[in-house]
Amino acid sequence: MLRRLHPVQPDSFEFTPANLEWAQAQITKYPEGRQQSAIIPILWRAQEQEGWLSRPAIEYCAALLGMAYIRALEVATFYFMFQLQPVGTVANIQICGTTTCMICGAEDLVAVCKRKIAPTPHTLSADGKFSWEEVECLGACANAPMAQIGKDYYEDLTPESLEALIDRMSAGEVPLPGSQTGRFASEPAAALTSLADLKGQEGHNASVQLAADLGETLKRIDGTEAPILTKWRRKPEAAIDDQTGRDTAPEHEPRPSDDVPVDDTGVTEQEAQASSAARPVSKREPEGVREEEAEAQKDDTGKTD
Repeated sequence: MLRRLHPVQPDSFEFTPANLEWAQAQITKYPEGRQQSAIIPILWRAQEQEGWLSRPAIEYCAALLGMAYIRALEVATFYFMFQLQPVGTVANIQICGTTTCMICGAEDLVAVCKRKIAPTPHTLSADGKFSWEEVECLGACANAPMAQIGKDYYEDLTPESLEALIDRMSAGEVPLPGSQTGRFASEPAAALTSLADLKGQEGHNASVQLAADLGETLKRIDGTEAPILTKWRRKPEAAIDDQTGRDTAPEHEPRPSDDVPVDDTGVTEQEAQASSAARPVSKREPEGVREEEAEAQKDDTGKTD
């Protein structure tokens, strides 16, 4: 399917200071000269900030990574997760239309979107608050039919519940995501039939609880929502049996074993010591067996073969 940029484009784009800091942190994942490998997450962050990818946004991301504009455009137009046209200021509703959801009523959800938002997908509603599209499987088949709205899944939908969600969002509310029929997760719709005593005691599953804690999962991301973490830049943690709390990883690898010089290739040999905690005695190798083997290998002169 041919995808083109929208005919109406903004004059410019730039990351918010926090999003720029986030983008620069992501670039450090890749070795020098390979910064272009970060193009997908950088484009995605631009879309999360604006809701869609404009030409200035694509060019901005390309310049940030030092790559040709056409290369960034190739990525943006290839992947359908990138929106190349404006979306609703409140939400872009993505209705899953694949087999399970289709059988369970996705077409009725699409009919609601056509009536309340716009007759065609990728079209803004009259007030500009909403847009919609039908997408491929979103992986919540046990809770079909469902839709992704903003950053969350709204599951076990009916035409009535979807219409109510749109009305609430239009009024400024952020409805709790997850199952709209009260299911905790993906258990049978009627009730648990097994492992009933293992059901979590929390009010919501982890995904829904996180959305509840964040509070606003429809808004655009400006970078201030969560701390910027760069775990890949940290030094290795100490071994699990090291109680000192210090980084005890060797600075140079490989390290030579005791009294073993480098071999002909100049590489140090890694050889486990004969007796160590890493090489415990087993039933197949009872204590003293190595000495017995060595003794048996001695010739008449007392020398080992």
